[in-house]
Amino acid sequence: MLRQNSMALEIETAGRGLVEVTQEVARWVAGCKIESGLLTLFLRHTSASLLVQENADPRVRADLERFFARLVPDGDPLFRHTDEGPDDMPAHVRSALTAVQLSVPVQGGRLALGTWQGIYLWEHRRRAHRREIMLHLIGD
Repeated sequence: MLRQNSMALEIETAGRGLVEVTQEVARWVAGCKIESGLLTLFLRHTSASLLVQENADPRVRADLERFFARLVPDGDPLFRHTDEGPDDMPAHVRSALTAVQLSVPVQGGRLALGTWQGIYLWEHRRRAHRREIMLHLIGD
């Protein structure tokens, strides 16, 4: 018989950058006692995103930040939506180019991530925020 669990995971960010949440998510999954299933993560914000990315070399995260800074620079005169500052609309664009939802298989009661993969919340705003990730696990 299929079972399901859900919860909200709150993450404090320090401003723009990638925050690894793999361990928090893995602990919660282990506590659910579901051996095989599918975990859905959904970020309830429009100026941050979720991604699975390499967690071994921090230069990968720094390179991603530099690439996005070039691709969607703060203060670009193209943008009219600047209510919360010059990083407001660029944060929305960065979120639109990435994702706010992930699906991760669960096998043997654990996240079925690859060797060098981690789950990250990517804060696109310059100032600190409290972000909420909804977790939903279904399986048996």
